[in-house]
Amino acid sequence: MSERAAPFYCPYCGEEDLRPHEEDGTWACGDCLRVFRLAFLGVGGARAAERRTHKETSR
Repeated sequence: MSERAAPFYCPYCGEEDLRPHEEDGTWACGDCLRVFRLAFLGVGGARAAERRTHKETSR
């Protein structure tokens, strides 16, 4: 399994003092002391799905 890309800054305070936290996929900010998890939800969302469906039906 490949490693995930690291975030560049904290989504709460914007600082760059981030470290991996105890659990897989969680990060701790050394400035605001928050712990957060990033998740990939997909590519393109609903608009991309609509375009893909439209292209497939217009052939």
